[in-house]
Amino acid sequence: MIQHVFERASMAHYPTRIVIATDDQRIYAAARAFGAPVRMTRADHPSGTDRVAEVASAEDADIVVNIQGDEPLIDPAAIDAAILGLLDDPDVPMATLAKRIENPEEIDNPNVVKVVTDFKGNAIYFSRCAIPFVRGERIPGLHFKHVGLYVYRRDFLLGYSSLPEGPLERAERLEQLRALENGYRIRVVETEYESLGVDTPAELEQVTKLFGGGDD
Repeated sequence: MIQHVFERASMAHYPTRIVIATDDQRIYAAARAFGAPVRMTRADHPSGTDRVAEVASAEDADIVVNIQGDEPLIDPAAIDAAILGLLDDPDVPMATLAKRIENPEEIDNPNVVKVVTDFKGNAIYFSRCAIPFVRGERIPGLHFKHVGLYVYRRDFLLGYSSLPEGPLERAERLEQLRALENGYRIRVVETEYESLGVDTPAELEQVTKLFGGGDD
């Protein structure tokens, strides 16, 4: 699966170097087997952001993209769109993606993180609750779900773990709220990419079928 993620990420236009970061020897061996650059990191990182920061500290890239290793169908165009969110505004330190919710059941699902933005596309808030709350009949196309792909300016990323954790992050258990609570902007780029992470055997079976029944 990690090979599919790597190969699709390699199809994006803007990234110039892709490195697999892991603390698992099995993933390291698999990446080496298909020739991908891979870096073993410390095993005590509290989040994937910290793991990416460790690798970024040894690189000279100005912009760093955090792509989850459990999304073998990641859209290369979505990666480019998120990167453009930073390239278009040098004052924004962080960018991510959001997709308009089409299934009404997702609006009240706490496992689907929602996001609201201002007129410039900057995040106002992320929540597991239905935001915005609509008094009366719901308005179609008003709700967006967060797609967990992040783009950071390197200096901001390296200092991210030292930012104080706030009450909103603790309440929602959403790490991206740390940036907002500390006064930093997050640019949110709309995408049509439907994120499909593989976290359960059922999801693995679903993705395997999409790849034509392969066993990788």
